[in-house]
Amino acid sequence: MSKECNSTTCSKESCKGCSQSKETQSFQESLNVFSEINKVIGVVSGKGGVGKSFVTASLANRMAEKGYRVGILDADITGPSIPRMYGLKGAAQADDNGIYPMLTKNDIKVISVNLLLPTEETPVIWRGPILANMVKQFWTDVIWGNLDYLFVDMPPGTGDVPLTVFQSLPLDGVVIVSSPQDLVKMIVKKAYNMADMMHVPILGLVENYSYVKCPDCGKEIPIFGKSDIDAIAGELKVPVLGKMPIDISYAEKADTGSFDEIHNEYLKDADSLLIKLQKEA
Repeated sequence: MSKECNSTTCSKESCKGCSQSKETQSFQESLNVFSEINKVIGVVSGKGGVGKSFVTASLANRMAEKGYRVGILDADITGPSIPRMYGLKGAAQADDNGIYPMLTKNDIKVISVNLLLPTEETPVIWRGPILANMVKQFWTDVIWGNLDYLFVDMPPGTGDVPLTVFQSLPLDGVVIVSSPQDLVKMIVKKAYNMADMMHVPILGLVENYSYVKCPDCGKEIPIFGKSDIDAIAGELKVPVLGKMPIDISYAEKADTGSFDEIHNEYLKDADSLLIKLQKEA
């Protein structure tokens, strides 16, 4: 219980901290001393199964293609997929200085719980606080070196781990990933409102599964129904950074560990925004 100040005996200096509720407490963790990261971008979703990891890796590939130094922090601790997408196997190396991320074939640094477990099939049966602490360690204990961008693949929803990322990492902005299903408006707004409440800028929306293109005639077929992403973006006053179709060739690359070969043309509108952030540093 906080002490009450006595205006006749207390000075401003002596009473500093008497009422902690009046001060904003920071939960931000310190970056590993052997690392320097310019921009930290979170990729979030209000629900699972919308292609959040796919978008994270696609954005990382696009920035790496342009010559930027890029890393991916896989914060989806219970559902890690980034290592498999890039064909990364084995254990990440560590020494007294910290943990070293693995490098993809296109020079993207990656850390994921799957690179610390005995096998990639080993389940992560941990409670929320342990999951949250693992994410913090990916920031404090991993030797990232010098990066222009660190993309954080966050778990879906608004639970312990997403909250930890928002509070512990200095996010410069988030990209929200959605799909065209009926509940998308509510789901996108949940993710938007969480970022807004945490005072993190929302860079834009990406819609996955927007349509499938007929291989014979090229017609775009919206198999999940008409998209409302433009209307939602207009209401929230954020841009649409891309509308991605169901592309079997992309899925095959992810399944075979060859995602480093993907140049996701559907996210080209994100490039200028990310580069602008970099120039504002």
